Amino acid sequence: MSATVFHFRKYRFFFFSREETRRHVHVRCSDGEAKFWIDPAVELAVNYGLSQKELNELEKVVREQADEIRDRWDEHFRNAGG
Repeated sequence: MSATVFHFRKYRFFFFSREETRRHVHVRCSDGEAKFWIDPAVELAVNYGLSQKELNELEKVVREQADEIRDRWDEHFRNAGG
């Protein structure tokens, strides 16, 4: 099960409900998917099919929204019992 955090242009930012405990966010569009670590710092974890230009833009969005992502992570996993 996944939970959408927000949308930006053609990208969906989301979490999986049963996954590792280190904060991160997945980003998906029709072209591919990436995963960004949020803590201890924002950085790319994996990329499947997205261009460097897209990754640079998405990393900027993740940095700008990091506090919201952390808050949503805490809320989601508190409610999910994880």
